[in-house]
Amino acid sequence: MAIVSDPPYGIGFAHGGNDNSGIGRGAYATKFAKIEIRGDDRPFDPAPLLTIGNQHILWGGNHFADRLPSSSAWLTWDKRAASGHSNDFADCELAWTDLGTVARMFRHHWDGMMKASERGQPRVHPTQKPIALMEWCIRFIANGTIILDPYMGSGTTGVASVKLGRPFIGIEIDEGYFDIACARIRKAHDQPDMLIEAARTAPAAQEALDL
Repeated sequence: MAIVSDPPYGIGFAHGGNDNSGIGRGAYATKFAKIEIRGDDRPFDPAPLLTIGNQHILWGGNHFADRLPSSSAWLTWDKRAASGHSNDFADCELAWTDLGTVARMFRHHWDGMMKASERGQPRVHPTQKPIALMEWCIRFIANGTIILDPYMGSGTTGVASVKLGRPFIGIEIDEGYFDIACARIRKAHDQPDMLIEAARTAPAAQEALDL
């Protein structure tokens, strides 16, 4: 089993909240202004996750790096993709891994309406990642390995797993996001990528667990 997840970072994310602790204020405010992320009001402890599975990819690892083992295999997502455009948001995001490889970078423009993929598809979660990014992550994991996302959010890791024909287990504490994730995963399962052989031969069952 491998954990591939984008957990709450513990940075008090309150997107444009009244206490000004969030991001996305002013010119960069979005429909997620003042929406808090469940569990992000306290420091994140990755230790329990490290006892589950054999491989781990944890996005936002730079926010809790002092609680992680050292690693040479960090993943970087370049969100600007050499566009030269910067704003109040980070130009890139980092994932800690124990893959035992070298550091790798994924260049994929994802800046508001300017996106390299999923154009015209509205975001449904404040920290939603591109499906293409999560597919890239999952390809580091051996075929046949169960992908577990204990912080499923809108289900992007699950969608990516289904598209690649990988077995997936998702856990999400927020009932609203759980329902959204299930709907997205179900849609992805009903519309497999016919260019990927594994997606045609993978078991049909995908599992999501609601806390």
